[in-house]
Amino acid sequence: MSATAPPAQVLVVDDEPDLRTLYELTLLREGYRVEAAGTLAEAWQHLQDKKFDAVITDMRLPDGQGLDLLHRMLAGQRSERCIVMTAYGSAENAVDALKAGAFDYLTKPVDLKQFRSVVASAILDDGAGPRLRTQSATNRISTSSAVATSGQGALEKLVGDSQPMRLVKERIAKVARSMAPVLVRGESGTGKELAARAIHACSHRAHGAFIAVNCSAIPETLLEAEFFGAKKGSYTGASHDREGYFQAARGGTLFLDEIGDLPLAMQSKLLRAIQERQVRALGSTQEDAVDVRIVSATHKDLVAEVNAGQFRQDLYYRLNVIEILVPPLRERREDLPALCTALLSRIAQESGMPAPVLSPAVVQQLCEHPLSGNVRELENLLHRAVALSDGDELQVDFVAAVSRPRQNDSESTTLAAPSTQAMPSNLQVFLDQQEREILVTALRDSGFNRTAAAQRLGLSLRQIRYRIARLGIATPGADEGHDDAD
Repeated sequence: MSATAPPAQVLVVDDEPDLRTLYELTLLREGYRVEAAGTLAEAWQHLQDKKFDAVITDMRLPDGQGLDLLHRMLAGQRSERCIVMTAYGSAENAVDALKAGAFDYLTKPVDLKQFRSVVASAILDDGAGPRLRTQSATNRISTSSAVATSGQGALEKLVGDSQPMRLVKERIAKVARSMAPVLVRGESGTGKELAARAIHACSHRAHGAFIAVNCSAIPETLLEAEFFGAKKGSYTGASHDREGYFQAARGGTLFLDEIGDLPLAMQSKLLRAIQERQVRALGSTQEDAVDVRIVSATHKDLVAEVNAGQFRQDLYYRLNVIEILVPPLRERREDLPALCTALLSRIAQESGMPAPVLSPAVVQQLCEHPLSGNVRELENLLHRAVALSDGDELQVDFVAAVSRPRQNDSESTTLAAPSTQAMPSNLQVFLDQQEREILVTALRDSGFNRTAAAQRLGLSLRQIRYRIARLGIATPGADEGHDDAD
């Protein structure tokens, strides 16, 4: 489409004449064609007369609710993106609108910069394509095409063509087009972050940042500064102003992983930031508007957490506007061959070696293995197999993966003394951390000479290289010069 394409058509519905005029003038300056209505009846008459690219409606109107207009548009299979404006603090109305299919919502009094951004996003995401007469039209079309390509690539990373995975991909493609918060649920290791990245890549925000935050990994005393930013001198060690996750994710997606581990005090502050779309940096006297989409994930049963008083009910409903459940491997065993192929290809690429052959017998063994750690456990098994494999055909040592050495034969019949160490909530993550600490210690003690570190641990150079790559251990650039020939 050329840059001389007709401008986008926008319908504004608000019963307050002054606000209606303000919105009209703002949109006219952006190059849109604007029509206005003061009631539901007038709005529906406009919609019957012509097609628009976006509809912006107040929630409360003299003859009904903005939701009534939204429901009527959906029933009539209208293609317009609908943006709902709601009064300050009416979070329930915003959630209802998003669940009903609204593209996004705005809180009154409306911030005009955010207003322009949301309308532009809605029109860019219009299935008919953007129709702006400004010079940016061609650039917007190119962006839209790039988003489609990026989204397809992200969905392909969710390997598997089983029925459960097809449903996940279809849901991601559908929900990505709105601004509604998404809660991704699933057991540990199922690929919840991959699903979140696919939502981002399929959305109109794909050109923006994707900021992933592990809520369980941040000390409670640093949570506020990490999320909202901090001003110089606001706490000991704050030598300069710093952005928080919300500021870093402006125009993009903020992914809150393990949201169920967030302390109650921080849950309250997060709820307000999500509702009002404003954050106050630690030590600041003013709030800054932030334009982010929230996608969160958890392996916990948040309903049970709410009932136990460990998670705020209002935050749960605010985050769980749309839910995506990523299935465990036991419910999609038919995806194992494709998953193994994809994982081995990546492992081989990272190690600079050809991918080993996965025999049907090994695939069958994998299918019969519990794989309670899901894709993460499968990847760990394959990493170990590649590191220890000498031939072209891969052999997986399942026994080593699930058992520990026995001190003597009597151990099979005698119960060991109870351990004083707390039981880890995720065994694989715990073991990976232990292995990482051992490797880092050995590397430091040897001056980051991987050959010496490998000999100390009874490993080959190739085996320690695999482990360093798998666990993401950073080594000095000069380290290569210390390694002997493989």
